Amino acid sequence: MQRRQWVKMAVAAVAATWLGISSVAAPAQAAEKVTVFAAASLKNALDDITAAWRQETSKDATISYAASSALAKQIESGAPADIFISADLDWMDYVEKKNLIKKDTRTNLLGNRIVLVAPKDNAEPVEIIKGFDLAKLLGDGRLAMGAVDSVPAGKYGKAALESLGVWSSVESKVAGAESVRAALLLVSRGEAPYGIVYQTDAAADKEVKVVGTFPEDSHKPIIYPIAVLSESKNADAVSLFDYIKSDKAVPFFEKQGFTMPK
Repeated sequence: MQRRQWVKMAVAAVAATWLGISSVAAPAQAAEKVTVFAAASLKNALDDITAAWRQETSKDATISYAASSALAKQIESGAPADIFISADLDWMDYVEKKNLIKKDTRTNLLGNRIVLVAPKDNAEPVEIIKGFDLAKLLGDGRLAMGAVDSVPAGKYGKAALESLGVWSSVESKVAGAESVRAALLLVSRGEAPYGIVYQTDAAADKEVKVVGTFPEDSHKPIIYPIAVLSESKNADAVSLFDYIKSDKAVPFFEKQGFTMPK
């Protein structure tokens, strides 16, 4: 009897010791990543900003880049995200009207410009003025731009061409892309002789060159708003949101050619 009791005590002691060691050695549960839905044109700057934030805070984020229209529709459909950055006011208005953002967090973050780009080996300057002959420049080629009914860069581009009186002459030649980066890629690969993209996208691709800049008064001001989403429960979302809006992020945005709203 005494021997049996001693064995039980020994086994219990070993088990307690093992559990104690296990509890110390078990890794802490990883913190949930902040999820950001951001316009495709933000990729280079935002990748650098989140890397800097990660290094400073040891927190992490995952970013989904696409056309603002596609992201807004995903948010409407219940896609889990914490922060939304749109390339225009319209799509932020869209999600706000559906009560999908925390309205008191909405801020105008950045500005941009649209430019005409061409493959770097065929990049003669183009004077973008009223009635300029873009159709002749295109010849049998296509004009790459974001889908003009949904993608912000495409909407700005169409508005500019209409303002300059040349839309009707090139409408049939437009190759509408799912995002501004997809339009940029068509030009970069030489699949389109010209494209309309943001100046920040042109700066991100060494295979294209800016041949002309659209007058700012030919379209509505290009504004990128940012907001925290209503369904966000991630405590770190506010930290990243504040970092993106802070002075620490400004050099990363300016490096890519974004402008800061007054």
